[in-house]
Amino acid sequence: MAVRIKTLNLVYIALFAVLIAICSWLAIPTIVPITLQTLAVYLTVSLLGWKRGLAAICVYILLGLVGVPVFSGFRAGMGVLAGPTGGYIIGFIFLALIMGAIIHCFGNGKMILFIAMLLGTIVCYAFGTMWYLLVYAQTTEPVGWLTALSLCVFPFILPDILKMLLAIFISKRLLPYIKN
Repeated sequence: MAVRIKTLNLVYIALFAVLIAICSWLAIPTIVPITLQTLAVYLTVSLLGWKRGLAAICVYILLGLVGVPVFSGFRAGMGVLAGPTGGYIIGFIFLALIMGAIIHCFGNGKMILFIAMLLGTIVCYAFGTMWYLLVYAQTTEPVGWLTALSLCVFPFILPDILKMLLAIFISKRLLPYIKN
């Protein structure tokens, strides 16, 4: 029985790492392309919990790091993670930890999930924006906070809120079918 549970956990982790990759490839073409990557991250943590969810996110990042084209635009490698927007990908780890901690402490009601996703996203935005400011300043020229926020955060706020609501809707329907 224990082997079956461990195998099932590995399958879930792999499946959700692939889901994140597929959703990172699906982009809504706008001035700044909007991917469904964060939707997959929200679903991963909502459905798997913080441990398995975090493991799936780390597998996704490691796949990209070793050259599997799992990042948006079918990109991969250390250059993506070390680049100006790589901090947002690394920020998914913090998003998962915060979401998972809130869900673990307060349950997974709809409002709790929304708050957990929102707070996790704010931390992901903060980490990614600081990363962007540091890397962009080293490779091009320093930019101000407002410029960085207007490029990297403001265009994504409304789409991410919509993705949160969609993730809550989907996770509430799928959660009874996920084995814990």
